[in-house]
Amino acid sequence: MEKRFSEMTESEIRAEIASLRAKAQKAEQMGMVSEYAVHERKIAMAKCYLMDPATIESGKEYGIQGDPGSTFSVLYLNGIFAWGYKNKQSNLEALPISVLE
Repeated sequence: MEKRFSEMTESEIRAEIASLRAKAQKAEQMGMVSEYAVHERKIAMAKCYLMDPATIESGKEYGIQGDPGSTFSVLYLNGIFAWGYKNKQSNLEALPISVLE
């Protein structure tokens, strides 16, 4: 059974990220767009556990990786997720803290 990212050490997380990057690259080369996207999302989730959530401030606006020109206004944090509003819209959304710039 696989470990959760929250149960892994920093070195285990870094090894898992390397493995996921290799799988994502292979999926991209084979034209498997959906599988590539799944691996990229897993990488983003793993990176959250290497970050200090205290670096993300409530009430501040951040850019979003992979989405040039978009912004995310953080309302509050819940674990590794930042909850807030994308592009000042009225729908409350959650993003992994690793995708905030």
